[in-house]
Amino acid sequence: MEIVMSQNIFRKESLATYLGSDKQFVKSMNGIDLMTLGIGAIIGTGIFILPGTVAATTAGPGVTLSFFFAAIVCALAAMCYAEFASALPVAGSAYSYGNVVFGEIVGWVLGWALILEYMLAVASVSTGWSAYFASFIESFGIKIPTALSGPFDPAHGTYINIVAVLIVLFVGWILSHGISTSIKINDVMVLVKLAIIVIFIVIGIFFIKPRNYHPFLPYHLFGSLKGATTVFFAFLGFDVVAASSAEVKNPQKNMPIGIIGSLIVATVLYMGVSIVLTGMVKYTHLDVANPVAFALKYVNQGWLADLLSLGALVGMFTMMISMTYSSSRLVYSIGRDGLLPNFISKFDEKHQAPQRALWIVTIIIAFMGGLVSLDQLTNLVNIGTLLAFTAVSFGVIPLRKRSDIKNDGFKVPLYPVLPIISGLACIGMICLLSAETLINAAIWFILGLIIYFAYGYRHSKLSHLSDK
Repeated sequence: MEIVMSQNIFRKESLATYLGSDKQFVKSMNGIDLMTLGIGAIIGTGIFILPGTVAATTAGPGVTLSFFFAAIVCALAAMCYAEFASALPVAGSAYSYGNVVFGEIVGWVLGWALILEYMLAVASVSTGWSAYFASFIESFGIKIPTALSGPFDPAHGTYINIVAVLIVLFVGWILSHGISTSIKINDVMVLVKLAIIVIFIVIGIFFIKPRNYHPFLPYHLFGSLKGATTVFFAFLGFDVVAASSAEVKNPQKNMPIGIIGSLIVATVLYMGVSIVLTGMVKYTHLDVANPVAFALKYVNQGWLADLLSLGALVGMFTMMISMTYSSSRLVYSIGRDGLLPNFISKFDEKHQAPQRALWIVTIIIAFMGGLVSLDQLTNLVNIGTLLAFTAVSFGVIPLRKRSDIKNDGFKVPLYPVLPIISGLACIGMICLLSAETLINAAIWFILGLIIYFAYGYRHSKLSHLSDK
């Protein structure tokens, strides 16, 4: 009995089955759409904060190298994702990859990790968006009542963060009108965000003082390497592109463009902001809540600092669109396989989207953002992401050995060395997380395994096939 169960939890799904299930999706996205989706997820408020705080506390002007080193690690994982997305153009990202290559139990754990990453990320960003929005409207004399401005905490007079709830519901409403409409809105907002960042870089160049770069490595090279472990998380988000594989035209060509292209753009912008920022102001002065705005006011460019507030709102909004979209496709994929109730995966022919999965995800995120304090939970986003990165990196090796899976698109160079290095680098990053984060993650995964063995194992479509 135990041997049979052990074999069954590692049963593998076939690519043909997934391709058949996902053929109902309309293939409407191209490489540029995927890049804007990835950029929308990667570049948020962190670009206005991390370069300054890491420079002041860890790396000095060498923070530019920190972003470069972190980008190398992410690039390795990105190439592994690109190969999987090219070989397996199906919905579900690392969850589906795990099911096909490693077996159902591994796929479930990865899916459970990604649920944690996507939903927590959007919920936490919705509270940040709410704070920026409240500050923005206060300049017009409008103030949100205290009772409606924070999570449920009667002792401090707050009952619900109404703005966080409304912005998540608005994102869900946009996505419910179909991916084509959502992508068009996302494309425009990403362009606005990029324009604001480029304006900062171009104007900031004229206020650079070369003496601010000396010493360039005040904490030596170790400081830049240590800084890389912090800014690494600023790059997370390119993996959401993989979740859209089933809706992409010519995925063998466009998926690598979207995944790797979005990472390259993010790297150039992060390094550009870092170079300009540490050139405008001595790094020792940048340990403030909003270092980019501080630097602009320091050189009497307050108008651009106000524009950056708009950029932050737009940046967080595009991130919520990308992550909520990916969450809905992930939950759809898990329901499609029977590991969650099958009604979740019902496909809406009118909007060509899994509407039930979308609204279930939206309501859960709105509840978390509006009522739950997320301060102690946001670090869990990191471990969910890194676990998926690790599995996808090492997964390239068994993927290449599968004669039943043809891949005429992108392949990771220097195989198998780069996939192994990528997986080891991700494990190293996991080891650097705090003990509290690891304990909370263990609780989350134990809960996930209980759900799998209590429901998913028995209701899995693979289980029904094996019974026959």
